[in-house]
Amino acid sequence: MDIVRQSAFGKALMFFLSSWSSWTRSAMAHKSKTIPKGIKLIKKVLGAVAAGALLVATLTGCASAETSEGGLIGVSMPTQSSTRWISDGNSIKEKLEADGYSVDLQYAEDDIPTQVTQLEGMLTKGAKALIIAAIDGTQLTDVLQKAADSGVPVISYDRLIRDSANVDYYATFDNFKVGVLQATSMLVGMGVYASETSTSADGANAAGPLNVELFAGSPDDNNATFFFNGAMSVLQPLIDSGVLVVKSGQTDFTQVATLRWDGAVAQKRMDDILVGSYKGGAKVNGVLSPYDGLSRGIIASLTAAGYTASDLPTVTGQDAEVLSVKSMLAGEQYSTIFKDTRELAAVAVTMAVAILKGETPETNDTTTYDNGVKTVPSYLLTPYIVTTDNYKELLIDSGYIAEADLG
Repeated sequence: MDIVRQSAFGKALMFFLSSWSSWTRSAMAHKSKTIPKGIKLIKKVLGAVAAGALLVATLTGCASAETSEGGLIGVSMPTQSSTRWISDGNSIKEKLEADGYSVDLQYAEDDIPTQVTQLEGMLTKGAKALIIAAIDGTQLTDVLQKAADSGVPVISYDRLIRDSANVDYYATFDNFKVGVLQATSMLVGMGVYASETSTSADGANAAGPLNVELFAGSPDDNNATFFFNGAMSVLQPLIDSGVLVVKSGQTDFTQVATLRWDGAVAQKRMDDILVGSYKGGAKVNGVLSPYDGLSRGIIASLTAAGYTASDLPTVTGQDAEVLSVKSMLAGEQYSTIFKDTRELAAVAVTMAVAILKGETPETNDTTTYDNGVKTVPSYLLTPYIVTTDNYKELLIDSGYIAEADLG
């Protein structure tokens, strides 16, 4: 009845009940002959009002049952073409629902206008917070302004949203370190480094020269430059000294970037490199690949050109996707970088919930991630190199991948 009393119908009902009580007392005092007719009229009015109030109460009850106690949170993921983003989306949704929130989880399939439209729809539905893994971190300025105007906080998820002051926090991994680890694992695989703890050429092939080719991620993803810069901080001194040789001559980020992280684009570029730079029996010894989906395209190109598991170059990757772990076990891809997205999801959820409760989320980096307008307070998680030597410990034992999925 509290809901009814607070509604418009409820207030009307209370007014009629009060008026009815006063009218009947007055009429009885004067022995009015109009009481029977008055009673019938008032009963009809009251019946209609009561029915309306009951309907409102029923509808209000239904609405309460359908909306989680914490309210709605919008979660925008870039694509379902990568199993990694499917896992991220599901993890965030499960954790938010466990905390009492309802979730609008949507995937934009790498189409920027679709992502903008989906975010606008989330705001229209009354989302109290947004968790966004942007397709293009520079294309969300207008919709983020709408969020800010509505008092809706924004968590940038793994990919930094750029050129907007309306980004409250950033949850990600140490992306520069990801690049360092990728370069390190490639050097270990080629025998230039003796181990993953090496910081200079000390392996069996330390003198070189060894042929390497470089790939980077999508130029519209802020993380891609961090990965590449981290890797080049390790590789550039060895290129300068002649231990490593990039026969294609393509070493600048703009030359090696792969739009939308598309494996087919990487495969075509590798085809072109092999035809243009590896004639006369020259072999590729290592390929820096920043993502498993690109790695598979690169390996497809190499195998089509006649490379076999016994002489494939050392190819790196990232995200520990099942297909690439299988490729590692088959002796094709050498390594991947494991980023436990379950932990990342937990950080993003914790940030969003803290903001909605009026609390300050925990961060561990307030200087690195300048998005062009502001330095976004961030929480950075730790990435790990995965090879066939430690995949069981990092991926299987942790429950990230089921052993049965690897065949």
